[in-house]
Amino acid sequence: MVLIRAKQVRAKVKILDDIIKKYKELNPQRKRDYKKYEAEFRRRLKEAIKNLDELINESIKSLNYFSKNENKHSLPLAKRIRLILIKELNEKGNRKIANLLDLFSMMGGTDISYKTVERLYSDDKIILGLHNLFILILNKRGVKNIDACGDATGYSLTITKHYSAYVQKLKDKSKEQIGKMKCFVYKFALMDLKSKMYVCYGSSLKSEKEAFDKAMQMLENIDVELKSIRLDRYYSFPCYVNQFRNSKVFIIPRKNVELANGFKWHETLKEFLLNTMEYLREYFQRNNSEAGWASDKKMFGWKINQKREDRIDTSLFVKAVWHNLLLLYN
Repeated sequence: MVLIRAKQVRAKVKILDDIIKKYKELNPQRKRDYKKYEAEFRRRLKEAIKNLDELINESIKSLNYFSKNENKHSLPLAKRIRLILIKELNEKGNRKIANLLDLFSMMGGTDISYKTVERLYSDDKIILGLHNLFILILNKRGVKNIDACGDATGYSLTITKHYSAYVQKLKDKSKEQIGKMKCFVYKFALMDLKSKMYVCYGSSLKSEKEAFDKAMQMLENIDVELKSIRLDRYYSFPCYVNQFRNSKVFIIPRKNVELANGFKWHETLKEFLLNTMEYLREYFQRNNSEAGWASDKKMFGWKINQKREDRIDTSLFVKAVWHNLLLLYN
């Protein structure tokens, strides 16, 4: 067993910027072919729309839910789920409208009020149906034993503040200050590196940590195992690394890193210290999470239009379902 010292890890962290610069020179990023990307996006969207009814029906066929206070609905459950999916997808973007004519035609003859649409976001049956749809999509793609990356982002609750611009302004203080302002909602998700699908997610108006904790609770209740996971520096603490005892963890240590925090933490830092270039090659696959958020915001926009916390969460979950649905036909 190779023993390492904290001062060795700290010394490596001090020169990490130079190492990363060299790594990026040796591993330049590929440029995206946007023309090909747009054509592929249109194909996947049309395929998802064509199969949407079948997937919704399959996700709710074994759904049993009863409540004494359950409201009567003018629309059946399958149609309500379809409606909330349409509503979120139509929030932003002209390019989507050109591809959504088939989807709009599914709602022909439907006469509903604005309040009916709002109540979709707090309808327990819809939330259960969306959860089943989320799991069904993962199962159809065979997402079981995975290499993963994780990251959080924020969606604005007001048009006066844009999350990424505000984070850049606050820099290191952003994590603490944003949580106090109630202008943004945090969303954390784990992504499967192979399929680029989200496997679990959580949201919070309070903190990124709470969003992370909710995502981990969801992960415990689905049939997905993590072989490895990549997280940013916000999670560079033993309490997070030790949480993934059966997974290989890739994080970037902090400047004041300590070692006396258990075997898992020690082994993670040892891998960083002794195999830095290979470690960085694994760690930087975390960029897939950032690319996923960028793609989602391009598709759905960066603002959440709901006001109640439960409805904000549902809105974010619908976005996650669409993200995976479009990758089912990749």
